[in-house]
Amino acid sequence: MIDVLQDFLIDEAFIVVAALWIIGMFIKESPLEKDWLIPFLLLPLGMLGTTSLMGVTPDAILQGVVVTGIAVYGYQLYKQAKERD
Repeated sequence: MIDVLQDFLIDEAFIVVAALWIIGMFIKESPLEKDWLIPFLLLPLGMLGTTSLMGVTPDAILQGVVVTGIAVYGYQLYKQAKERD
């Protein structure tokens, strides 16, 4: 699985995935935000994180979308595995 991710992400972007995961957990615990808003709030943060690593390029924007997807999808996989019957 990690090998596949390394084909799509630069190595430095994995720290952005971890940061987004943590930020998402804080947002989820906040009573002010709804769960469906979390991906929409994390997407600009993911793009900001990757553009800060790579500069403002189309590839950096795409990396931001990918890291956000990995963070959100990864959390959902974790949550579903934890809550399975």
